[in-house]
Amino acid sequence: MEEELRHLGPQALGVLVRRGAEFASAEDAVQDALIEALRRWPQGRPEDPRAWLVTVAWRKYVDAHRSQTARHRRELAQLEEPPPGPTEQADDTLHLLFLCCHPSLTPASAVALTLRAVGGLSTRQIAEAYLVPETTMAQRISRAKRTVAAEGLAGPGDLSRVLHVLYLVFNEGYSGEVDLAAEAIRLTRQLSTVSADPEVAGLLALMLLHHARRDSRFADGALVPLAAQDRQRWDSGLITEGIDILQQALARDRLGKFQIEAAIAALHADAPTARETDWPQIVSWYDELLALGDNPVVALNRAVAVGEADGPQAGLRALEPVPATVPRHTAAEAYLRERAGEAARAAELYVVAAHEASTVAERDHLTRQAARLRRSVEPT
Repeated sequence: MEEELRHLGPQALGVLVRRGAEFASAEDAVQDALIEALRRWPQGRPEDPRAWLVTVAWRKYVDAHRSQTARHRRELAQLEEPPPGPTEQADDTLHLLFLCCHPSLTPASAVALTLRAVGGLSTRQIAEAYLVPETTMAQRISRAKRTVAAEGLAGPGDLSRVLHVLYLVFNEGYSGEVDLAAEAIRLTRQLSTVSADPEVAGLLALMLLHHARRDSRFADGALVPLAAQDRQRWDSGLITEGIDILQQALARDRLGKFQIEAAIAALHADAPTARETDWPQIVSWYDELLALGDNPVVALNRAVAVGEADGPQAGLRALEPVPATVPRHTAAEAYLRERAGEAARAAELYVVAAHEASTVAERDHLTRQAARLRRSVEPT
């Protein structure tokens, strides 16, 4: 029942917001209704759970406002409980996502509010996933709700920001009780049912193709690079689904960033072995990505792809114009130097890259690479 309520809660919130309820108060009313559902439903589940939850939440919202000062009573007199019967069946996911990803919010606040209001996660679950105290996360979410309530949403909203926030959630992966990668996929699937934008499909395909490799990314706690992963452990069902969704998106001929990144991921997923990867085609896709806007991270990834397609020296030349401050620049140069036969220099760079690593798993992997190369160049 708790899982069902986690999915119904955001739907009820969307209905209240569409009816004109103030966001923060509506969210509080829905939470109160969910608590009442947990108490009542074990004794008798309603025939239409969604309608029941919306009706109870709306009643609690109205009651809360009726308890305000007399100054507001006349304005709120028109807020009456809706008549019994089925509730509206419109899907308010898109509108709710736009609210949670409001331009006035920081990315961190938008992610937290999205998981709370649209994902239906508890504050404790979100705090555990982001490794922060629950009180800290509660304050972050409260501030975000106040911002949304003050700013509102006039106009169609920014879908690109919604997609960016969902991808941020996906890249957090798994920690604590909640699998954020799976949660991001669920929310993106939900969004794809109410938006025909091919970039939504592109993001969903990208997530599925990356998620398909999840079980092969670590072995005995150690990070396994893409080329060394056991492809038999990749989820062929997710790969097939991701490629199908991508092909349908590309057929609309409105190319965007997420579709291109998904196309690159599909080429990796489609190769029987790392050696058989179509690197020239991957370089072409990176060229398409750079044509959308100058991005040093994309340029770095392209340089590595050029090194695979045309040899390490060509990759190093492609890397030269990329600023050294770009994340993983040192690691990329170390890899290309190693492939070029410069083992000693590559070992030195791996040590530096390990110090620059943003995660423990990445740091340990780069440290092992440095140690391996040092052993190979030390005199016996």
